[in-house]
Amino acid sequence: AGMNGTAIKNFVCIIFNVSFMNCTWHVGRTDTEDTQYFLYWRSSRKEDLTECQNYIKDNCGRHRGCQFQNVTIENKNAYFLVNGSRSGLNIQELLLINNIYGYIIVEKLTPPLNVTVNCTEASHRCSIQWQPPRTSHVKKSSCFKYEIVIENK
Repeated sequence: AGMNGTAIKNFVCIIFNVSFMNCTWHVGRTDTEDTQYFLYWRSSRKEDLTECQNYIKDNCGRHRGCQFQNVTIENKNAYFLVNGSRSGLNIQELLLINNIYGYIIVEKLTPPLNVTVNCTEASHRCSIQWQPPRTSHVKKSSCFKYEIVIENK
């Protein structure tokens, strides 16, 4: 519910370093400088909504994003609520329910851990081993595919 043209656009969240999440959006096409949005999220239906404590602001001081810390997504769904106001009036309320494998939430992975390389001159072979990267929600190491680039120096 809200006034025409006030809905946010291009809402996306990026999880990085396992437990940090940045969410950003573009303001609605009819928003004025006194329009303000407030973001809430939860990782399951059973949890309470958590409001953003660290907003990213544009040149007009409007909230255009949020940085969350200590994010844990146990299952594949996340729930977002965006409330907006202009001159004290509610202009937009939007509930976004998203599958984490969809387009709203993306995770930037850390590099693989504990990479070791053992080469033997006699066989002219090398063995390369590593552990999967840490993630916020992927528990199966079989979900990852790796590419190795070998440079001769």
